[in-house]
Amino acid sequence: MTNSGLKIILTGATGMVGEGVLRVCLEQPEVEQILVVTRSPSGIYHEKLEEIILKDFFNVEKIRNEITGYDACFFCAGISAIGKKEEEYRRVTHDLTLQFAKIFSAQNPDAVFIYVSGAGTNPNGKLMWARVKGKTEQDLQKLPLQVYNFRPAIMKPRKEAKQTPGFHQYSRWLHNLGQKLFPNAFSTTDEVGLAMLEATMNGYSKTILEVSDINKLS
Repeated sequence: MTNSGLKIILTGATGMVGEGVLRVCLEQPEVEQILVVTRSPSGIYHEKLEEIILKDFFNVEKIRNEITGYDACFFCAGISAIGKKEEEYRRVTHDLTLQFAKIFSAQNPDAVFIYVSGAGTNPNGKLMWARVKGKTEQDLQKLPLQVYNFRPAIMKPRKEAKQTPGFHQYSRWLHNLGQKLFPNAFSTTDEVGLAMLEATMNGYSKTILEVSDINKLS
Protein backbone atom coordinates (compact mmCIF):
# COMPACT_ATOMS: atom_id res chain seq x y z
CA MET A 1 0.00 0.00 0.00
CA THR A 2 1.26 3.47 -0.88
CA ASN A 3 1.62 6.22 1.72
CA SER A 4 -1.13 8.25 0.07
CA GLY A 5 -3.74 5.50 -0.18
CA LEU A 6 -4.73 2.42 -2.12
CA LYS A 7 -4.58 2.42 -5.88
CA ILE A 8 -6.69 -0.36 -7.34
CA ILE A 9 -7.36 -1.81 -10.77
CA LEU A 10 -10.80 -3.36 -11.21
CA THR A 11 -12.27 -5.42 -14.03
CA GLY A 12 -15.86 -6.51 -14.50
CA ALA A 13 -17.44 -3.18 -13.54
CA THR A 14 -20.32 -3.82 -15.94
CA GLY A 15 -21.26 -7.01 -14.07
CA MET A 16 -23.15 -7.35 -10.80
CA VAL A 17 -20.15 -8.28 -8.66
CA GLY A 18 -17.76 -5.81 -10.22
CA GLU A 19 -20.20 -2.93 -9.98
CA GLY A 20 -20.90 -3.70 -6.34
CA VAL A 21 -17.21 -3.92 -5.47
CA LEU A 22 -16.51 -0.70 -7.35
CA ARG A 23 -19.24 1.25 -5.59
CA VAL A 24 -18.21 0.22 -2.09
CA CYS A 25 -14.50 0.85 -2.80
CA LEU A 26 -15.19 4.37 -4.05
CA GLU A 27 -16.78 5.16 -0.68
CA GLN A 28 -13.79 4.09 1.41
CA PRO A 29 -11.38 6.85 2.50
CA GLU A 30 -8.37 4.54 2.30
CA VAL A 31 -8.89 4.16 -1.46
CA GLU A 32 -7.19 6.93 -3.42
CA GLN A 33 -7.80 5.80 -6.99
CA ILE A 34 -9.56 3.08 -8.95
CA LEU A 35 -8.73 2.32 -12.55
CA VAL A 36 -11.49 0.36 -14.26
CA VAL A 37 -10.38 -1.68 -17.25
CA THR A 38 -13.52 -2.46 -19.19
CA ARG A 39 -14.86 -3.36 -22.62
CA SER A 40 -17.60 -0.74 -22.34
CA PRO A 41 -18.15 2.30 -20.07
CA SER A 42 -19.37 1.49 -16.58
CA GLY A 43 -21.68 4.49 -16.43
CA ILE A 44 -20.35 5.34 -12.96
CA TYR A 45 -18.68 8.70 -12.38
CA HIS A 46 -16.51 9.66 -9.42
CA GLU A 47 -13.45 11.82 -8.79
CA LYS A 48 -11.46 8.73 -7.76
CA LEU A 49 -12.45 6.77 -10.85
CA GLU A 50 -10.64 6.46 -14.17
CA GLU A 51 -11.51 4.11 -17.02
CA ILE A 52 -9.64 2.46 -19.84
CA ILE A 53 -11.76 0.99 -22.62
CA LEU A 54 -10.13 -2.25 -23.76
CA LYS A 55 -12.32 -4.06 -26.26
CA ASP A 56 -10.15 -7.19 -26.27
CA PHE A 57 -8.67 -8.22 -22.92
CA PHE A 58 -6.20 -10.45 -24.76
CA ASN A 59 -4.58 -7.18 -25.88
CA VAL A 60 -3.76 -6.10 -22.33
CA GLU A 61 -0.14 -5.72 -23.43
CA LYS A 62 -1.11 -2.46 -25.15
CA ILE A 63 -2.00 -0.87 -21.79
CA ARG A 64 1.00 -2.23 -19.89
CA ASN A 65 2.28 1.22 -18.95
CA GLU A 66 -1.16 2.42 -17.82
CA ILE A 67 -1.55 -0.43 -15.31
CA THR A 68 1.74 0.28 -13.55
CA GLY A 69 1.98 1.61 -10.00
CA TYR A 70 -1.03 -0.10 -8.42
CA ASP A 71 -1.43 -1.87 -5.10
CA ALA A 72 -4.06 -4.39 -6.12
CA CYS A 73 -6.16 -5.78 -8.91
CA PHE A 74 -9.71 -6.93 -8.19
CA PHE A 75 -10.46 -9.22 -11.11
CA CYS A 76 -14.26 -9.45 -11.19
CA ALA A 77 -14.66 -10.06 -14.92
CA GLY A 78 -16.19 -13.32 -16.01
CA ILE A 79 -18.79 -15.05 -18.17
CA SER A 80 -21.44 -17.67 -17.61
CA ALA A 81 -20.61 -21.23 -18.59
CA ILE A 82 -24.16 -21.81 -19.84
CA GLY A 83 -24.09 -22.80 -23.49
CA LYS A 84 -20.29 -22.75 -23.64
CA LYS A 85 -18.05 -25.64 -24.61
CA GLU A 86 -15.13 -26.26 -22.26
CA GLU A 87 -12.50 -25.03 -24.73
CA GLU A 88 -14.31 -21.73 -25.26
CA TYR A 89 -15.01 -21.26 -21.56
CA ARG A 90 -11.41 -22.08 -20.63
CA ARG A 91 -10.06 -19.53 -23.09
CA VAL A 92 -12.18 -16.68 -21.72
CA THR A 93 -11.96 -17.72 -18.07
CA HIS A 94 -8.54 -19.29 -17.54
CA ASP A 95 -6.36 -18.03 -20.40
CA LEU A 96 -7.59 -14.44 -20.36
CA THR A 97 -7.32 -14.12 -16.57
CA LEU A 98 -3.80 -15.54 -16.52
CA GLN A 99 -2.63 -13.28 -19.33
CA PHE A 100 -3.97 -10.20 -17.54
CA ALA A 101 -2.50 -11.32 -14.22
CA LYS A 102 0.94 -12.01 -15.69
CA ILE A 103 1.26 -8.52 -17.16
CA PHE A 104 -0.15 -6.94 -13.99
CA SER A 105 2.38 -8.95 -11.97
CA ALA A 106 5.29 -7.83 -14.15
CA GLN A 107 4.28 -4.19 -13.71
CA ASN A 108 3.37 -4.43 -10.01
CA PRO A 109 5.51 -7.18 -8.44
CA ASP A 110 4.51 -6.42 -4.84
CA ALA A 111 0.80 -6.11 -5.49
CA VAL A 112 -2.24 -8.14 -4.49
CA PHE A 113 -4.38 -9.94 -7.06
CA ILE A 114 -7.90 -10.98 -6.07
CA TYR A 115 -9.75 -13.32 -8.40
CA VAL A 116 -13.52 -13.77 -8.13
CA SER A 117 -14.09 -17.47 -8.55
CA GLY A 118 -17.20 -19.06 -7.06
CA ALA A 119 -18.53 -21.43 -4.45
CA GLY A 120 -18.11 -25.02 -5.59
CA THR A 121 -14.93 -24.38 -7.56
CA ASN A 122 -12.87 -27.56 -7.76
CA PRO A 123 -10.03 -28.34 -10.21
CA ASN A 124 -11.01 -32.01 -10.01
CA GLY A 125 -14.76 -31.46 -10.00
CA LYS A 126 -17.35 -33.02 -12.29
CA LEU A 127 -18.74 -29.69 -13.43
CA MET A 128 -16.89 -28.07 -16.31
CA TRP A 129 -16.97 -24.53 -14.91
CA ALA A 130 -15.71 -25.74 -11.52
CA ARG A 131 -12.71 -27.45 -13.12
CA VAL A 132 -11.81 -24.44 -15.24
CA LYS A 133 -12.06 -21.98 -12.37
CA GLY A 134 -10.16 -24.38 -10.13
CA LYS A 135 -7.33 -24.59 -12.66
CA THR A 136 -7.37 -20.78 -12.89
CA GLU A 137 -7.00 -20.50 -9.12
CA GLN A 138 -4.10 -22.96 -9.13
CA ASP A 139 -2.21 -21.21 -11.91
CA LEU A 140 -2.69 -17.77 -10.40
CA GLN A 141 -1.02 -19.03 -7.23
CA LYS A 142 2.14 -19.73 -9.24
CA LEU A 143 2.61 -16.06 -10.12
CA PRO A 144 4.89 -13.75 -8.08
CA LEU A 145 1.89 -12.01 -6.52
CA GLN A 146 -0.09 -12.27 -3.31
CA VAL A 147 -3.17 -13.98 -4.73
CA TYR A 148 -6.52 -14.43 -3.01
CA ASN A 149 -9.28 -16.46 -4.64
CA PHE A 150 -12.73 -15.33 -3.55
CA ARG A 151 -15.55 -17.88 -3.77
CA PRO A 152 -18.82 -16.04 -3.18
CA ALA A 153 -22.12 -17.86 -3.58
CA ILE A 154 -25.48 -16.07 -3.39
CA MET A 155 -25.01 -12.31 -3.37
CA LYS A 156 -27.38 -9.40 -2.88
CA PRO A 157 -26.62 -6.26 -4.92
CA ARG A 158 -27.31 -2.72 -3.80
CA LYS A 159 -30.69 -1.18 -4.52
CA GLU A 160 -29.10 1.42 -6.79
CA ALA A 161 -27.07 -1.16 -8.74
CA LYS A 162 -27.46 -0.93 -12.50
CA GLN A 163 -26.16 -4.41 -13.23
CA THR A 164 -28.76 -6.49 -11.43
CA PRO A 165 -30.10 -9.71 -12.97
CA GLY A 166 -33.89 -9.78 -13.03
CA PHE A 167 -34.19 -12.45 -10.34
CA HIS A 168 -32.28 -10.35 -7.82
CA GLN A 169 -34.61 -7.40 -8.31
CA TYR A 170 -37.48 -9.38 -6.81
CA SER A 171 -35.72 -11.59 -4.27
CA ARG A 172 -34.28 -9.22 -1.67
CA TRP A 173 -36.62 -10.52 1.01
CA LEU A 174 -35.55 -14.08 0.21
CA HIS A 175 -31.89 -13.10 0.46
CA ASN A 176 -32.44 -11.44 3.84
CA LEU A 177 -34.08 -14.61 5.12
CA GLY A 178 -31.39 -16.84 3.66
CA GLN A 179 -28.63 -14.74 5.20
CA LYS A 180 -30.14 -15.35 8.63
CA LEU A 181 -30.71 -19.07 8.12
CA PHE A 182 -27.63 -19.92 6.04
CA PRO A 183 -25.00 -17.23 6.70
CA ASN A 184 -22.24 -19.29 5.07
CA ALA A 185 -24.02 -19.23 1.72
CA PHE A 186 -25.23 -15.63 1.51
CA SER A 187 -23.41 -12.31 1.31
CA THR A 188 -23.78 -8.89 -0.28
CA THR A 189 -21.66 -7.31 -2.97
CA ASP A 190 -20.68 -4.68 -0.37
CA GLU A 191 -19.33 -7.41 1.89
CA VAL A 192 -17.31 -8.86 -0.99
CA GLY A 193 -15.78 -5.46 -1.72
CA LEU A 194 -15.00 -4.71 1.91
CA ALA A 195 -13.39 -8.12 2.32
CA MET A 196 -11.20 -7.47 -0.73
CA LEU A 197 -9.97 -4.23 0.77
CA GLU A 198 -9.27 -5.85 4.12
CA ALA A 199 -7.30 -8.68 2.52
CA THR A 200 -5.32 -6.16 0.47
CA MET A 201 -4.43 -3.97 3.43
CA ASN A 202 -3.94 -6.53 6.19
CA GLY A 203 -3.67 -9.92 4.50
CA TYR A 204 -5.50 -13.11 5.39
CA SER A 205 -4.48 -16.55 6.59
CA LYS A 206 -6.05 -18.34 3.61
CA THR A 207 -5.59 -17.90 -0.12
CA ILE A 208 -9.00 -19.42 -0.91
CA LEU A 209 -11.83 -17.54 0.74
CA GLU A 210 -15.24 -19.14 1.03
CA VAL A 211 -18.38 -17.19 1.95
CA SER A 212 -17.70 -17.54 5.69
CA ASP A 213 -14.23 -16.03 5.21
CA ILE A 214 -15.60 -13.20 3.07
CA ASN A 215 -18.23 -12.31 5.65
CA LYS A 216 -15.68 -12.52 8.45
CA LEU A 217 -13.25 -10.18 6.68
CA SER A 218 -15.91 -7.64 5.79
